[in-house]
Amino acid sequence: MDSDLAVTSGLVIPRAELRERFSRSSGPGGQSVNTTDSRVELSFDIPSSTVLTDRARAQLVRRLAGRLVDGVLTVSASEHRSQLMNRQAARQKLARILRAALTPPSPVRRPTRPSRAAGERRLAAKRRRSAVKRTRRTERHEE
Repeated sequence: MDSDLAVTSGLVIPRAELRERFSRSSGPGGQSVNTTDSRVELSFDIPSSTVLTDRARAQLVRRLAGRLVDGVLTVSASEHRSQLMNRQAARQKLARILRAALTPPSPVRRPTRPSRAAGERRLAAKRRRSAVKRTRRTERHEE
């Protein structure tokens, strides 16, 4: 469990750069609910990380600006009753957030116009539909 965190195939965060904090979790838990610290807070200090390239560090700080407190990204997990399961969930959550922030942005969409043939097909379909409705109108009034 106390192993390095693989974010992508090229980025593995050593466990020494991750900080875990445990606290009591709210919600159901039975008799041990008031005694076990099953909630996990996992923190990763982005600016002082040794495994990030300058480019990756800048991209993470820019994209995660709303989630960072003094450059530290913190996720918490308390959905499981077991501390071990919450530790795994927090690691998965952190990896998912970092992976999403490191993916390159999709290319900007270049606006295009529909072809002349597509426009003509659309208008022909509208004319057909209009004709169908026109014939229904005349049939209903004849009854």
